[in-house]
Amino acid sequence: MFKVRRALAARLRAAKIEDADIEVRHMLRAILANGAAFADPDACLDETAATQLETMVTRRERREPLSHILGSWGFWSLDLAVSSDVLTPRPETERLVELALGALGNDPCNILDLGIGTGAILFSLLSERPLARGLGVDLSPGALKIATTNAQALNLEERVQFIEGPWEAALDMAPFDVLVSNPPYIASAQISTLEPEVRAYEPMLALDGGADGLDAYRAIFPLIPRYLKPGGFFALEIGADQGRALFNLAQNQKNVYKIEIFQDLAGRDRVICGYSR
Repeated sequence: MFKVRRALAARLRAAKIEDADIEVRHMLRAILANGAAFADPDACLDETAATQLETMVTRRERREPLSHILGSWGFWSLDLAVSSDVLTPRPETERLVELALGALGNDPCNILDLGIGTGAILFSLLSERPLARGLGVDLSPGALKIATTNAQALNLEERVQFIEGPWEAALDMAPFDVLVSNPPYIASAQISTLEPEVRAYEPMLALDGGADGLDAYRAIFPLIPRYLKPGGFFALEIGADQGRALFNLAQNQKNVYKIEIFQDLAGRDRVICGYSR
């Protein structure tokens, strides 16, 4: 098995994939029913497993995301179904979850997630706050299908609802206690510079934030006082170079206050938070 792992990792490194060894381990674990075989240097793959593995490696050589190949990805404490209709959850988004949890008590509350995608943010919050309920809005039918699948797999379907539509789609169901979102924030001209896994395989709807990357925030900020109760909390993921611009944008919004920019573990701007009057 060690020889197989080394040979496949070499192929992935040739395709300019940095974490080749780790990714091969993920693939092998996904297809091996017997975990002991993974660590056995003399173990051999049967024909079915060998074919599956070759297919996986070939797809990865084409720079298809590993999450799409595996069909799921870990985030927070959850395992989430993933497809080309949604962004693969990133570890830096967990910073938003931490901040939102810090603002949530243990009492019943209602959480709104704009652009729910896989459900990573909302479902992480619901998993930690058993009395909370959530509503996810997304413009993409494919994304809502994935979110519904994840809610069912996590036994959260009775505590969450979904609406297909734009940012304003859930105004009739306001007010909420908390609003969270990871909106599209990549400037249009930068899309072509992203890694192939992102620009070729992830949904443009969830990436493209307009000319300066801030279009979604210009749409969301005016909605915050309409969506949230007085004193309600919001947390939005942002790009690493957008903190100052978004702080100024939020400050110019009526009925939004106590605005703060928070960094991720790498020290980059990652989340803008505040409260509604």
